[in-house]
Amino acid sequence: MGRKNKQNPFAAKKRQKKEQLASGTDRRTEPYEEIKRDNEKFEKYYRLQNICSDAAEWQQFSVTIRENLPSAFRVTGFKHEAKALLNIIKTELFAEYIRGVAELRGTPADQVERPLCLPWYPGGLAHQLHLTRKDIRRSEPLYRLHNFLINETNAGAISRQEAVSMIPPIVLDVKPTDKVLDMCAAPGSKTAQLIEALHAEPEKFKIPPGFVLANDVDNNRCYMLVHQAKRLNSPCFLVTNHDSAYFPNLMNSEANGVKAVMKFNKILCDVPCSGDGTLRKNPDIWLKWNLAQAYNLHGIQYRIIRRGAEMLEVGGRLVYSTCSLNPIENEAVIQRIVSEYQGALEIVDALHLLPGLKCKPGLTEWKLASKEVDEVYSNFKEVPDKYHTIIRPNMFPLPKDQMANLGLEKCIRILPHFQDTGGFFVAVLCKKRQFPFEINDVKHLFPKKAEVEVAPKSSENIQIDEGKLIPWGPQRKRRRLHGYKEDPYVFFEENDHDWKEMREFFDLDCSLNYRCLLTRCVTEKKKNVYYCSELIRDLVLLNEDSIKIINTGVKAFARCENRHTDYPFRLAQEGLQTTNAFMGPKRRVEINKDDLILLLKCTDPTKPPSTTLLQESTQERCQQLSVGSCIIKYTDQRFTLNVVGWRGTSSLRAYVDKNETMHIMRLLGVNPSEFEINKYEKAREEALKTAEKSLEELPADETKCFGEDAQIEALRSRIHIIDMDMIAPIDEPIYFLRCGIF
Repeated sequence: MGRKNKQNPFAAKKRQKKEQLASGTDRRTEPYEEIKRDNEKFEKYYRLQNICSDAAEWQQFSVTIRENLPSAFRVTGFKHEAKALLNIIKTELFAEYIRGVAELRGTPADQVERPLCLPWYPGGLAHQLHLTRKDIRRSEPLYRLHNFLINETNAGAISRQEAVSMIPPIVLDVKPTDKVLDMCAAPGSKTAQLIEALHAEPEKFKIPPGFVLANDVDNNRCYMLVHQAKRLNSPCFLVTNHDSAYFPNLMNSEANGVKAVMKFNKILCDVPCSGDGTLRKNPDIWLKWNLAQAYNLHGIQYRIIRRGAEMLEVGGRLVYSTCSLNPIENEAVIQRIVSEYQGALEIVDALHLLPGLKCKPGLTEWKLASKEVDEVYSNFKEVPDKYHTIIRPNMFPLPKDQMANLGLEKCIRILPHFQDTGGFFVAVLCKKRQFPFEINDVKHLFPKKAEVEVAPKSSENIQIDEGKLIPWGPQRKRRRLHGYKEDPYVFFEENDHDWKEMREFFDLDCSLNYRCLLTRCVTEKKKNVYYCSELIRDLVLLNEDSIKIINTGVKAFARCENRHTDYPFRLAQEGLQTTNAFMGPKRRVEINKDDLILLLKCTDPTKPPSTTLLQESTQERCQQLSVGSCIIKYTDQRFTLNVVGWRGTSSLRAYVDKNETMHIMRLLGVNPSEFEINKYEKAREEALKTAEKSLEELPADETKCFGEDAQIEALRSRIHIIDMDMIAPIDEPIYFLRCGIF
């Protein structure tokens, strides 16, 4: 078959680039045009919904939603050093922040507003900065703050996250014993919160009895999710790739060994949405906002929450959330699921978990409109026939007498002007009884082959599902999932020779279940050894054929062959949070602050610090250790630090990466600036070198009669100047050269 009129979009784009270069109109050299933050249909539609109480509040809402979004971050609360890090942030970092903002805005330091501690976030661990991400990223006075946020995020000590995005995991109220499902998890900021809540009681549980299963339909986004969650190094975490609306029933093993259908007691449905609550963060939504997005997504959102409710155990809690302001994606979905299964689901008031949060109750009245918002409909009878496949009866609010029994006012609706945040919607549901169509017995998952073959195919046995008559019903073709083929999960077996040597060398407690150790390849010579909890192991073994598993387990041991040691494995820093709880005193070295700083400052792995440079007590302990991996322990009044070390024949070194090193240095009160890169200073140096080289290439008549200043001005005239705020991120030396900043 011929291609007819089909065109290759990649070839077309390539031709377009060539034409632009030939004509001299390269967009990369043009100033960035600011997006016009206005949309007549958006304003008309939300005025219609009365999301604001009066004209004055609407004016406040309208002004706020056109401003840039402040930055926010939270400290990882379950780590031992969380309080010490929070104290450093409140004193040293915020003092630097105030000085930087004062210099940036040209105002006195005493007039700069301090960072806001979010009152509703538990433990005072979350803060909001009165700066945009662009301010922090592109201001030289604030580069240390930028470096701090990046390094501490990579070290897993903090998480950068929009303030209102932190709310759904809080109201889900996760405990260490919970079985948690995050149905639409990527990119993973809320998932990280769920993991933190799971590990909230480290003194009570070496390994939490519960787990977090994070799923996403997009294969590529699943790997973003893995990267985000791996910072927390949890062995109770599993990532899957599946369509949430058709998530399969999973099996698990009961205490008596009998296989049963897995039911979760906490489920988060942060569903795909039009995202108009993120206009402050994503201003391009102003250009493309229209009602068709909400109408198209309503069915998808309903199917996801419906499937989540099916998998929820009786008495369990489900949280539904969107970053949309539209009642079609919010209240209409909750109204539909609660009314269809009367008595099975109940809306719960969860505001007591968010003290200090300013919000509105859920809407109980709303209207629908055409795509252009030129026609308004109060009920389905007013909808023209041409829109019947787009606008459906269940999108409209129920009559007042029925609406009064639903409790939609218990939903949480957050508007940007309340506390200088984005827009958000949250609903908390509790399951009171099972749905009639739930599958709760394993035997129903695997019907006998004979029964399937002899089942008659007469029309009398066909039951018409009302959902199939609507465009978003179950008859729609399921999305085929693609992606990389994952390596197998190979768990340790009984009498594994590596386990016996590992247990003896590292003095591991017998309570560490060797059956939960795994590798990702079938080979006798293992490279990396991972550890997962017993529940996760059970899930993997029973369900790896029914769902695509992307990642699980935390790296606990890594092969590190050395001619001076008989044991080929070392501890991995990523898994030390888990393995440390099971290790005896045999491979531990306690050191003081000066010794730890000395080890951390050694950045050349080929020249580890000699033991002769350490304190005498440390030298004596090292002499008792054979060559190989060990745990280096430092105890402070505020916290206890454990890092992976290596005892060489005459040396001791710390196995930590750059981000972890800077994190520990801050805790110890040592300035980590020697490990930081001041991109502005570096760019100036590079630009100066380039400028000097360019001066040499100037024609003689431009330089022979001029001094150095005039030569610089001549160079400036040959450089196209681009304003800093008008360009996309580019190579910094080129940028500074173009700007004439030497």
